[in-house]
Amino acid sequence: MSQVTASQLQSQLQSQQQHQAQVQAQLQAQQQQLHLQAHLQAQQQSRASSATGSTSNDDETKIYTWILELMQGPSREQALLELSKKREQFDDLALILWHSYGVMATLLQEIVGVYPALSPPTLTSTASNRVCNALALLQCVASHNETRNLFLNAHIPLFLYPFLNTTSKTRPFEYLRLTSLGVIGALVKNDSSDVINFLLSTEIIPLCLRIMESGSELSKTVAIFIVQKILLDDTGLAYICQTYERFYAVGTVLGNMVAQLVEQQTLRLLKHVVRCYLRLSDNPRAREALRQCLPEPLRDATFSLALRDDATTKRCLTQLLVNLADNYD
Repeated sequence: MSQVTASQLQSQLQSQQQHQAQVQAQLQAQQQQLHLQAHLQAQQQSRASSATGSTSNDDETKIYTWILELMQGPSREQALLELSKKREQFDDLALILWHSYGVMATLLQEIVGVYPALSPPTLTSTASNRVCNALALLQCVASHNETRNLFLNAHIPLFLYPFLNTTSKTRPFEYLRLTSLGVIGALVKNDSSDVINFLLSTEIIPLCLRIMESGSELSKTVAIFIVQKILLDDTGLAYICQTYERFYAVGTVLGNMVAQLVEQQTLRLLKHVVRCYLRLSDNPRAREALRQCLPEPLRDATFSLALRDDATTKRCLTQLLVNLADNYD
């Protein structure tokens, strides 16, 4: 009988461990499915035993029904649509989505599944609507305080960057970019340093800058909102002002937006532009540069009519000009 070597024993042990891990994963999946099904049955029994079931119970039952359909049913597309409709009505939907075995993988599968349609750009309206419903559910997870960091730690935002990197002007692509920006916008709304630090480690700023220049008005608004939130964080401001190249990239796009706003004065874009410049002026190096390169329309009365009823943005613009005065330092 030949001797069994240590390497063979180690190989057998690893094989057994892998098999055990697979079995454990399958058991966890079955337990999750059984839990959801048991919860659904309990909801149905509760409704049946009550003469008048409440609307909230009905909605919760539907949520679990669509979760099961999303994971194992033939109507996944309909489940995506129905769940996306319920995301603002059901406070704990993010927790259910994250902790239900297989749901996040299913949503990522929907996202990755349209990558081949990005280049060459062949994305249809139907495919765009479907993946945007999946993105809406990801936005729900990104917005929730208990799932936001889990969402970040899994690096899920990176799956959206190929969508932000598209340039096609067709409606399906515009909708795809806007919805993807909405997920990132949901992340930055709560002024979390963890979120900003994560985004700074990625290519989100160049992606947003390109959309700020050439996207639709709605996409521009969300993109500049994200950049503004990054600037409002001390680490974000320091990052953008750390090198001339970064400051120049942001300043050039903001300047181009001002030039566009002279032609078509859009208040919601203008107020974000002013706030970005104001925040940049808090950095000494950026402030010195802005004294030379702040667009003239922000110095004169070009936007006085547009800002007539927006006292907050008028104050921001006034403060910006005060900050750039020669005697401010």
